[in-house]
Amino acid sequence: MSEEKLIKLDMGQLRANDTADARPTVCLGIESSCDETSAAIVDSNRNILAHIIYSQIPEHQKYGGVVPELAARAHILAIDEVIRQTLERANMTISDIDVVAATAGPGLIGGVLVGWMAATGIAQATGKPLVAVNHLEGHALVPRLCAASANDTSAGASVDFPYLLMLASGGHCQILLVRGVGKYELIGQTLDDSAGEAFDKVSKMLGLGYPGGPIVDRRATLGNPRAFDFPRPLTDKPGCDFSFSGIKTAARTFLAKYAAPYGDEFINDFCASFQAAVVDCITNRLSHAMKSQAVRDAAPKTLVVAGGVAKNSAIRAAMEKLANDNGMLFAAPPMNLCTDNGAMIAWAGLENYQIGNIVREPVAPRPRWPLTEL
Repeated sequence: MSEEKLIKLDMGQLRANDTADARPTVCLGIESSCDETSAAIVDSNRNILAHIIYSQIPEHQKYGGVVPELAARAHILAIDEVIRQTLERANMTISDIDVVAATAGPGLIGGVLVGWMAATGIAQATGKPLVAVNHLEGHALVPRLCAASANDTSAGASVDFPYLLMLASGGHCQILLVRGVGKYELIGQTLDDSAGEAFDKVSKMLGLGYPGGPIVDRRATLGNPRAFDFPRPLTDKPGCDFSFSGIKTAARTFLAKYAAPYGDEFINDFCASFQAAVVDCITNRLSHAMKSQAVRDAAPKTLVVAGGVAKNSAIRAAMEKLANDNGMLFAAPPMNLCTDNGAMIAWAGLENYQIGNIVREPVAPRPRWPLTEL
């Protein structure tokens, strides 16, 4: 594989703590839970020393989604080269690494096994401590590595515990109270489809391609959000749970009335109306979460969005406004750390290592691993 194909992210800006130790802890993080093979080297001073992602999106686009068997094979072919190039880019050898971390679930089990076995092999061969990272915790903690916040523009500003998190990644869509590393309280979750799945399915209905989220977001900026009257499931109900299947069904019903191919104006209006409905559902459920007893008692100062859907411009803007309206700060990862990546795994590995959460006996990777079971 060529270096041009492998390298998708450049070295992040240095984000060092003024009070950091002279010799920070250095972690190699490996991520392979879906369709990206990624490795990163991050230190405990919040420096991203190297970060490489090999994306399989071109291989899966013709199928309209990720094919697990193809993804696993691609991880096998890419993993060694991704790790080698990551070390090379950081100008390090494996002896310079203090901790090795890798995703141990949840995810497509074939891919998870590839990254986990690579990390296990490195740890066993070198005697380095090994951390089994929950992929969702990687997303949940990465804003503490380098949050992009409209409320706090100081370099390297961190997000302090506790915080209220909207986690939307892959098939997951949850509202969580994050009290600390490994300490998650579920406030609300989707009862059917996730937001990301709904975006992908609507994009497929319109013939726009995969992955659907970024495409729908771009087209929505050009359309009229009031052109189609999409439902807002559960927004008239108490509680904090989501439902996106009704919006998806409404999309299919609307499209059945029109003949393809669809014109650009129609597609733009359709995407804008669909996205507006999703945003309204998210902000409604988050508003309820802020009024829940558990959140009021914890008094989090920051509202955070993380996961692939955190790249959506309308969702970020709406959540920032919601935070401001409720006297909270707003934070989100930089765009290049929203989707699956090795830097979030390396950072979650460091945070777990610092409280003693390392592998002491064999770990079996898991396709399902709720954050509340940490």
